Amino acid sequence: MKVVTFGEVMLRLQPERYLRFMQEPRFEATFGGGEANVAVSVANYGTDAEFVTKLPVNDIADACISKLKSFNVNTDNIVRGGNRLGLYFIEKGASLRPTKIIYDRKGSSIAEAKTSEFDWKKIFSGADWFHISGITPALSNSCLDISVEAVKVAKKMGLTVSCDLNYRSSLWNEKDYQRAIQKMLPYVDVCIGSIDELETACGIKGIPVDELANKVIKMYGCKYVSTILVEYCYSHDNHWQGVLYTEDYVYYSKKYDIRMIDRIGAGDSYSAGLVYSLVNNYEPQQAVEFATAAGALKHTIEGDMNMVSKEEVLALINK
Repeated sequence: MKVVTFGEVMLRLQPERYLRFMQEPRFEATFGGGEANVAVSVANYGTDAEFVTKLPVNDIADACISKLKSFNVNTDNIVRGGNRLGLYFIEKGASLRPTKIIYDRKGSSIAEAKTSEFDWKKIFSGADWFHISGITPALSNSCLDISVEAVKVAKKMGLTVSCDLNYRSSLWNEKDYQRAIQKMLPYVDVCIGSIDELETACGIKGIPVDELANKVIKMYGCKYVSTILVEYCYSHDNHWQGVLYTEDYVYYSKKYDIRMIDRIGAGDSYSAGLVYSLVNNYEPQQAVEFATAAGALKHTIEGDMNMVSKEEVLALINK
């Protein structure tokens, strides 16, 4: 089985420990981005994974590709060119102080990519699954065109398509997001998002989440809709539970009480757990348990990427 993901990967810059921006003007540098995080997790679990993007021709981008390869992620179809790699800065929250994130991604190589640079028929040859998020089409008009073309070709070639809705108000408004994501949803088999994201994507608010998920399934023909129920306590603590909806049934995972080390990438880890388990023919209850445990474990790991094995996820499920 093979999973392909497409999106932006960025350089993540973070003050040491829980220091504030410029309290100590030194930053730890790592890489991260939603679809890249998914590819890393899927590869860690033992399934073939490929990440597709566009990166500049420079040493930082080379280091990024080397990092992905170190996790056994295929990078053969990464396009090279453009001016820069996107950046984001993170100041980790503590106790009552929330985490703060600042993006610097305007004019990144992927944002300026063209549809002609991606041969999706070639990229999807031999693949079984395609994953994308709602962040990628927000990067530029051309990224929206590329994203829509990718899901159309994937669906036509018989791949299962998953989309993490991932609405970011810093990138566009609700109306533009809704118009864009609704171009993609008819080609999506597995729709993943928070309750707010599901409401925003569909333009339907104020109804119970079970009813909302069922409407998404019927409106767009999705096989599964999945969400995470999160109860936040303080910056370090929350309760975490996954839900997987089909047209006929709702599957709830067990709930985890989490003491967080780093919450960034937890949603991506949940998506990756769902992708991995479903592409490997797990039953729905097993799939939502695996995804939820994978996301819970990510909270304990520094950086964007969930560096855990399948065995560690299964051990948590059976604990």
